[in-house]
Amino acid sequence: MVNCISILGSTGSIGRQSLDVVRMHPQIKVGALTAGSSVERMAEQCREFRPKLAVMATEESAKMLANSIRDLPTQVLWGEEGLIAAATLPEADCVITAVVGMLGLRPTLAAIRAKKRIGLANKETLVCAGELVMEAAKEYGAEIVPVDSEHSAIFQCLMGCKDRGEIRRLILTCSGGPFFGMTKEQLTHVTKADALKHPNWKMGPKITVDCATLMNKGLEVIEAMRLYGLPLEKVDVLIHRQSVVHSLVEYCDGAVIAQLGTPDMRLPIQLAMTYPERQPSPVDRLDLTTCGQLTFCHPDLENFPCLALARDCAKRGGNACAAMNGANEEAVALFLRGEIGFYDIYRLVSQAVEQVPYLEKPTLSQILETDALARKAVLSNIRR
Repeated sequence: MVNCISILGSTGSIGRQSLDVVRMHPQIKVGALTAGSSVERMAEQCREFRPKLAVMATEESAKMLANSIRDLPTQVLWGEEGLIAAATLPEADCVITAVVGMLGLRPTLAAIRAKKRIGLANKETLVCAGELVMEAAKEYGAEIVPVDSEHSAIFQCLMGCKDRGEIRRLILTCSGGPFFGMTKEQLTHVTKADALKHPNWKMGPKITVDCATLMNKGLEVIEAMRLYGLPLEKVDVLIHRQSVVHSLVEYCDGAVIAQLGTPDMRLPIQLAMTYPERQPSPVDRLDLTTCGQLTFCHPDLENFPCLALARDCAKRGGNACAAMNGANEEAVALFLRGEIGFYDIYRLVSQAVEQVPYLEKPTLSQILETDALARKAVLSNIRR
């Protein structure tokens, strides 16, 4: 079990649930907390957990926070440099990366170089720069424990597997989101409010929209490839509406090992903090006698083309995944502001991927430039 954590993105869904886990295990100290613009919530967290460091996105919000907690010894910083300071805080032996999007890339790399355990909830880090991140983790001996429910499930199903050659395939499960079974005609009329009604999980707005388009599962396919060093053809997706089986591993001898549990993110979060130990948890237990029938089917790639696009980008490699991710972040933000429709997300992302110059082996700076170019492409194509 870790002794002290930094949480990047403590006021978001994963961050708040991470603090719930800390409340269950008061021996775990909180060294640093970071947030975007939620000053009031951050102030409340600082008063409860007394971190050494608190970080906000902007100088203005940092000043507001500093004034609000001026009676506390907590240091307040802002911006990317503040995030990196939180990620490399000497007292912390684990960093929960729960910030959304490319914002988490540099702090995650900094934490790896500082030899921290990474509780990885920021999938974009591996999607955009997976090779760089995994190479750095190997070089510095940093441990990466996934927090995504699916990748935590795979992580657990692989415990005891000493030879990755024994793996026939990984099977990531997917709820299908709020629009499962809808036709293309029906999908052209869905709204932001509809997209934010996930059937099983409580998550932030961006990832909830990604679940609706199935882009989230596409990102997870790429993340699984990077985390477990497997080719694309060994990572599959199945729709599993009940969200009871969180993912599976099929071995070469035909054995299939699955991880089951209630859909509660505190379970994988806690494992990231306590691994290799397991600790009691107050979350609801899975009752197999009442959970009903468990069903599985293949995803609808025609009506939900973002998953196929993600697999195509994974096959291309290079900076294609970074272009796709940056474009998707921009397009989803437009959708959440009501400026584009549901299917415009796929259109804008696929156009941007084609427009951004391809690089076979991008450096970190080139990955960041790819992200910027993809976002610009989305904005330039919005009214075409």
